[in-house]
Amino acid sequence: MTLAEDTGPERGGDDLLAAEYVLGVLDADERQIAARRTDVETDFARLVDGWAVSFSPLAAAYPEIEPPASVKTAVDRRLFASAAAVTAPTQPRSLWSSLAFWRGLAAAAVAALAIYIAVPILNPPVEQPQARLVASLAAEGSDVKYLAVYDAAHHEVGLSHVSGERAAGKDFELWMIEGKNPPVSMGVIPAGATAHIVVSPAAQQKLAQGAVLAVSLEPSGGSPTGQPTGPVVAAGDLKSI
Repeated sequence: MTLAEDTGPERGGDDLLAAEYVLGVLDADERQIAARRTDVETDFARLVDGWAVSFSPLAAAYPEIEPPASVKTAVDRRLFASAAAVTAPTQPRSLWSSLAFWRGLAAAAVAALAIYIAVPILNPPVEQPQARLVASLAAEGSDVKYLAVYDAAHHEVGLSHVSGERAAGKDFELWMIEGKNPPVSMGVIPAGATAHIVVSPAAQQKLAQGAVLAVSLEPSGGSPTGQPTGPVVAAGDLKSI
């Protein structure tokens, strides 16, 4: 179950639903519902626009690439080489029967698609194995909700605080859970709307494989035992985006 299912519009979870819609972590049915709401509900559409702006820095690591001029030439040669070999008819031809006309029109139509397909092949990103994973962190009976994004390229987890407050004299602590292994502390979550937690080298590979992130309520300064001592107030699986 995604967080959107647990915190739909009837529970006041529109802000989080909009964020999940922008991130692309909703299932097909939820995404259709959210898309329809952006067309008919001004307030929901405004939330979607706001999250789109907030998440736009995620694309900063993927700059635009100018494709080589040889891409279009190669595509054109492959598509039209056989046609070019045909002997031209001796009688005058109209515009609509002109091979040159149709070649130009077809080339324009396929150019964008050819570039889209060819550029990643000819110029693979240097950090292609790196990925960004996202998790919606929530728990039944808790109003604490976070959105977490693991940036493998920068070795950090970015957290957006959606709702829920820590009690006086308490702190939220972030944990990584891998299979049946004991939780591993990733540090106390700083107070505020956003936070960034550096991921240790030992945890980077485990996170990249899709571990679970969880938030527990701990004494000020974090757990004194190295394991969660308070209730888990939010948790979720990391998913590829």
